Amino acid sequence: MSSPAVAALRSDLSAAGFTVDGLDALWGAEAAAALHRGQGVPAERAVARAGGGALPPLAALFVLGRPVARERAAEALPALGVDGAVALGLLSEAADGDAGTVAPAVDLRPYSFVDALGPAEWWIVSDLGELALGGPLLEDHVLGVGGASMTLSGLMLQRPVATALDLGTGCGIQAMHASRHARRVVATDISERALRLAALNAELNGIDGIEFRLGSLFEPVAGERFDHIVSNPPFVITPRADGVPAYEYRDGGMVGDELVAAFVSGCAEHLEPGGVAQLLGNWEYRGTGDALDRVRSWVDASAHPLDAWVIERDTEDAAQYAETWIRDGGTRQGTEAFDALVSAWLDDFEARGVREVGFGYVLLRRAEGVPTLRRFERMHGALGANEAGLGVHLGACLAAHDVQAALDDAAFGALRLTVAGDVTEERHLWPGADAPTAILLRQGGGFGRVIAADTALAALVGACDGELSVAAIVAALAQLLEVDEEALRADLLPAVRALTTDTLLHLP
Repeated sequence: MSSPAVAALRSDLSAAGFTVDGLDALWGAEAAAALHRGQGVPAERAVARAGGGALPPLAALFVLGRPVARERAAEALPALGVDGAVALGLLSEAADGDAGTVAPAVDLRPYSFVDALGPAEWWIVSDLGELALGGPLLEDHVLGVGGASMTLSGLMLQRPVATALDLGTGCGIQAMHASRHARRVVATDISERALRLAALNAELNGIDGIEFRLGSLFEPVAGERFDHIVSNPPFVITPRADGVPAYEYRDGGMVGDELVAAFVSGCAEHLEPGGVAQLLGNWEYRGTGDALDRVRSWVDASAHPLDAWVIERDTEDAAQYAETWIRDGGTRQGTEAFDALVSAWLDDFEARGVREVGFGYVLLRRAEGVPTLRRFERMHGALGANEAGLGVHLGACLAAHDVQAALDDAAFGALRLTVAGDVTEERHLWPGADAPTAILLRQGGGFGRVIAADTALAALVGACDGELSVAAIVAALAQLLEVDEEALRADLLPAVRALTTDTLLHLP
């Protein structure tokens, strides 16, 4: 049950129309795009033109991080009141000491999403960002909903489970998402402030069943196991050097990619059999080695066998990586401070032989026997269209994998498969040629995979309409192509199994 103050805040935000659509209508698409780039002037001008009502002062305070007249704040928060907002830690006296003005103490903004249960919208409280602070972030900064947060929540499996763990909860966004499919959620963090804000966010949005605990990695859940673990951990590789800020929201205090290694090798101890862990992470390319081989070694180091699906989404060279995270902390490029931090990062990478850093998604499952899923792949580039997030697709892929992996070739060949509705075929021919030089099967949703196919595989996929079994199609193709049926079957079945796992072909 919400406290009276939080209930009053919820009432005021609702009455003001403090929603994603409401803000977009207030300042327009161009100003919204500028805000996304960290430029607030167009939105500030739109707010200044807006005139009366509760929405403009709330937008100025909590999204743009600008002070407003106390009277305007009182009008925008009639149920909570200015004193109530100060007591909740939302507002403070303006820095200039003007008794007639109040300033924001936090960032508070609406956040909308779509998942398997449909569309929803929350309000999320976090710390003021660079736009409001006008300089670098504080080391105990509590991050709001950013690109990484939305990536992980979109990847989250959404099957109903009894228990879930959000390790490194920050503002609580992943724990809140997990609460939509888990009856009980435990959320941990090393930051007491993060846990306070996360608890406030859960209360503000009427979400029960989340328990907040203080501590690092798996320490707060020693001896406990969960059906689902999610984590956007503080994985950013940060030099352990004087003068380099150690931001709690992104720096786990370890050297290089050791934090991700510790999570991967240690999570199985806290998973129920068949339980799944999902996280975002970075991994280092050292010397001439392959970083995905490093991740594979972490999986192999687990005390319990793990299924693993690791997707590298991109890489950055050492200098790019340093610049990305120095800007993220609010230090402006072109300054002496920025250059000093770049040098610190490059010194650290050079000392450890790191030439570039990969980043992506990790899905681990505690196997009930010998692992059957080991995928370490690179998918650099755009994904397909997934309105409800990739989590639904990942769940379908896991289910399809489990079905086909349990079947021998004879049983799999007896299946009558159908082509997914989002699959299209491309054929490329040299001018005047009769036969294609390339055949591509393109997935519209999911990961937007593009599969190179030969004539036989393309023909088999085209014949998968649920009428004929895979074995019958192979037999017909062998006769048509005048090739040995057993050899064709041996060539096609692994590819068809992969298409089934990736849901380009659907099981009956």
